[in-house]
Amino acid sequence: MTPDRRGGIAGTGITLAFLLRYALPGFAGTALVAVGSLGVGWLPLTTDLLDWPVVDVLRASTAGLLISRGLIFVGIALLLQAWLVLGYDLLSGVRHGVVEVGTVLVAWCLPLVAAPPLFSRDMYSYYAQGKLMAAGFDPYASGVAVIPGWFQDGVDPMWSETPTPYGPLFLLIERGVANFAQGQPFLAVLVFRVVALVGVALLAVYVPRLAFLHGIDPSKAMWLGVLNPLVVMHFVAGGHNDALMAGLVVAGLAVAAERHPIWGAVLVAMAASVKPIALLALPFVGLLWAGARAGWGRRIVSWVWTVLVAGAAFAATALVAGVGFGWVNALGTPGEVRTWLSPPTALGMALGKTLEWFGVTGAEDLLVGVFRLIGTAAALVVVAWLCLRPEGRSPVRGAALAFLAVVVLGPVVQPWYLLWFLPLFAATGLGRRELRWTILLTAAFAVHGMSESSSTSDTLLELTDGISIVAAFAIVGVVLLASPRERRLVLGEAVSHGLHPEDPPGEARARQMLVSGPART
Repeated sequence: MTPDRRGGIAGTGITLAFLLRYALPGFAGTALVAVGSLGVGWLPLTTDLLDWPVVDVLRASTAGLLISRGLIFVGIALLLQAWLVLGYDLLSGVRHGVVEVGTVLVAWCLPLVAAPPLFSRDMYSYYAQGKLMAAGFDPYASGVAVIPGWFQDGVDPMWSETPTPYGPLFLLIERGVANFAQGQPFLAVLVFRVVALVGVALLAVYVPRLAFLHGIDPSKAMWLGVLNPLVVMHFVAGGHNDALMAGLVVAGLAVAAERHPIWGAVLVAMAASVKPIALLALPFVGLLWAGARAGWGRRIVSWVWTVLVAGAAFAATALVAGVGFGWVNALGTPGEVRTWLSPPTALGMALGKTLEWFGVTGAEDLLVGVFRLIGTAAALVVVAWLCLRPEGRSPVRGAALAFLAVVVLGPVVQPWYLLWFLPLFAATGLGRRELRWTILLTAAFAVHGMSESSSTSDTLLELTDGISIVAAFAIVGVVLLASPRERRLVLGEAVSHGLHPEDPPGEARARQMLVSGPART
């Protein structure tokens, strides 16, 4: 591509005005976040970065920490506003292609590529698990505490004794990164962030393709499901391996929907060999393999072939990694965390604490376990119903609903878990009310991330975290309601009519994706 007469890129709508309106505000926001991360981002105790004058100033005093957190607050607010401005324009009829939207995504992510991790320090756990494998230990049987220096490497002590719940492909990546980093945990973090960016790139490529198949405008779907601030915060800044998993799931479903189901099954198997929860997508690959008008016999045969292909791909990866199926026993590892974000856990905690207040000892542990068991059983029922009664939905929509059910009814919810299903909903369409709730949830979880953005909050005054939450809500509230554009989009007025097919060809494509069962004669 070459520059055109307007200073843009020939063949696209990328002009200086476009970049100033959409790319620059988000870039400025993530640049502020990157600077703030030098003060409150997660850094290992062994890195030379701690000796940098700027880093030392920001981390050595309460004032420096408050400035760092303030930069993150303002940066996330700018990012959120830039996202809303682009969404308003797209939803109100301004046409921008996938290339233009992708350029904005690159601009927003660029400042965070080399920044210290924020919102989570899981990338240091990935590095330590790689060292564990390189030392000859079974990561499904041992925690990283068995290797020296794990704490100095930045691992959260919460996970020091727990086995890894990840699949063999990601174990291979972890071991390779650990060998490459040669005792430099921050270098390992940068490599893991590149791995996460591969997942984001897969989303950027395949969400628009899935959206086109469902009659949804690809640029709008990409705005909601890929440019979402939660993607930037948790997949880029946080570097979670969920990014690679989600990217492979979306790619697998897209390839299967484009009539290459064998490769779709392989890609979903690779996603499951990053995080096994991706196995949820396999039955829906089978439905795509069978076809929209297949009867039960053909569906069952397709499911069998899907399992065989995916199983072979998964087993081959496990063989190369030299590990077995210990991940099955480690699946409960994330559930050791109790968060109020999980409805079953929240119910158990609330009722349990109430009973303990009245003198019933041990009620909280018991009720959390009971509600989690009920939630898991309900999630399994919902998933089974989605698989066995697929008529009237596209298989991709069914997969989105399955991931939603598992997250909402599961024992633990993390903010980035929303990104398991959000790209799939963006690609299959949302009504006006659903879109508004998605925007509000994005803002709410952005606030959650902002209030959790300090790795050194215990060095501040006790009230600082509470003040941070109030400040985060205030800043995001101003962003969401200050200007007429954002206010109209959030409040669900006419412009936010949702994502749906907008012309007869799109409607026809959407109908072709719906499962209808065998034709009746």
